[in-house]
Amino acid sequence: MATPDEKYELITRRVQEILGGDSIKAILADGRAPKCYWGTAPTGRPHIGYFVPLVKIADFLRAGVEVRDVHAFLDNLKAPLELVAHRTKYYQFILLAVFKSLGIPTSKLTFVEGSSYQLTKEYNLDNYKLCATVSEHDAKKAGAEVVKQVESPLLSGLLYPGLQALDEQYLGVDFQFGGVDQRKIFTFAELYLPRLGYAKRAHLMNAMVPGLAGGKMSSSDPNSKIDLSMHPNWSNGVLAFVEAVLIPVSQLRAERLKGDTLLEETLDQNPLLQTTPPRGPGFASKNLHPKDLKTAVANAIIRMLEPIRKSFDENEEWRKIEKLAYPDPNAKPEKKKKEKVYHPPPPGKGKNAKVDETPKPTTDAGAP
Repeated sequence: MATPDEKYELITRRVQEILGGDSIKAILADGRAPKCYWGTAPTGRPHIGYFVPLVKIADFLRAGVEVRDVHAFLDNLKAPLELVAHRTKYYQFILLAVFKSLGIPTSKLTFVEGSSYQLTKEYNLDNYKLCATVSEHDAKKAGAEVVKQVESPLLSGLLYPGLQALDEQYLGVDFQFGGVDQRKIFTFAELYLPRLGYAKRAHLMNAMVPGLAGGKMSSSDPNSKIDLSMHPNWSNGVLAFVEAVLIPVSQLRAERLKGDTLLEETLDQNPLLQTTPPRGPGFASKNLHPKDLKTAVANAIIRMLEPIRKSFDENEEWRKIEKLAYPDPNAKPEKKKKEKVYHPPPPGKGKNAKVDETPKPTTDAGAP
């Protein structure tokens, strides 16, 4: 049985920043299971950078944390409303496939759609209270790193930080987890929730994975990412994934081999975790050529994607959902054949009209 200190170490390892960690320690000391909130907007297809938060969430689940994954909206209308339901389902399929590939039980993982509670009277009343309290400056500043910045911003971008803060209260969580790009929203929540009479929550932040073209990897930018469900037919190694993804996965493998899981459930053997990232003194001393390292990293990432892709190929419902969630923008709409509608001819007309056989009167041309 893990001690509270061991659980806290597992919950907080490899995070870049912790705000309010003492409150998590107090919950663990009381013998309670902390509740965590991780939100994601169903926009583009989830990319390989999702392994960073998901490996961390795997630590949460192993430490007994109850995790709520909330699918959100309002991020500058990146996902049209009619696609949100399909994309939410797609996200659930792929996130569960990742956890399965990692060998992590998901009995304490709950998927929640924001609309299930964000449309309630109480939530909206609190939103109005926030709108009457928060300045435009604070709202814009809080979302600067997350909400897309455009010349003529939408009102939704100003509402976004407040709604994310209210989620903490209405989900009943003890801490929120996200990327370090969420820091301003987290500090916004710490400032404004107590003004509504609610408790301040703790916040944990992971580092951001660099995109393929610089900046951060983004689901809505296809040029910056590698999709989790893509076919493993590429060969470009991404060195940043060594520290951000491959080493944590390898560490998880090593802990499982030792039996150090902090889980009561038995975890099945998993080919994904047999991937060991290339690292160590060989590369530092230049005994390992960068090209060899790149190839090894690429092969490791391909092996990580294989079980996820296999799950996708074997799941007919998931494949159908993908087509609904991400329709081909170049696909030509099918032309519908016009149905022929039969219009009966007026009486006395058409093929079935009766011929009038009544003799017509003739005129005698010689008559006076």
